[in-house]
Amino acid sequence: MLRVLVTLLFSTHIGFAAAAECPAVFQHEMKQLHSSKILNLCDVVDGHPVMLVNTASHCGFTDQFSDLEAIHEKYKDQGLVVIGVSSDSFNQEADDEAEAADVCFKNFGVTFTMLATVPVKGKEAHPLFKEIARQDVAPKWNFYKYLIDRNGKVVSSNSSFGMPSDDDIKALLKP
Repeated sequence: MLRVLVTLLFSTHIGFAAAAECPAVFQHEMKQLHSSKILNLCDVVDGHPVMLVNTASHCGFTDQFSDLEAIHEKYKDQGLVVIGVSSDSFNQEADDEAEAADVCFKNFGVTFTMLATVPVKGKEAHPLFKEIARQDVAPKWNFYKYLIDRNGKVVSSNSSFGMPSDDDIKALLKP
C-alpha cells in the first residue's frame, strides 16, 4: 500500500513538474489540420524553440509554405519546431479544411505541424495568439512569423513580407 501511495505521489509530482516546465503560451490543446487528432502544444514543442506562423491557403503569400518547409528541414535536427496555424482572420482560408490541407501537404509538401483554423486577431483570437500579441504584435496579415524561445518569450517577428534570418534562427537555437 505504501509503495502504491509513493508511486502515485511521485508520478503526480512529475506531472506537475512537466506542466510547470512548459511555457504558458503553449499550454493549449489544438486540433491538427484535417484530422480529428487533438495536439497538446507542450508535447509538440517539448522544450524547444519555435517558429510560429499564421497561414491561409488562398493568400498571395501561400508560396512561403516552401520556404517554411525548407527552414523546418534545415533546422529540425537542431531543435527548431515549426508550427503553422491555419486562420481565416483575413478571409483567405479555404472554407473546406480538406482543401486547406491539400494546399499545405500536397501542393507544398509541408511536413511540419499544421493546426486547424482558428482566429488569430482581435477579441476572438485564440489564446495562443492573444499571448503573442501581448508580447509582440498581433498578425496584421497572413504568414506573420514569430520566433519564440524555449521559455515561451517572443524574441522576434517577421511580417508577411519577410522570413527570419539564419542568424536569428541560429541565435534562437543556442542553449
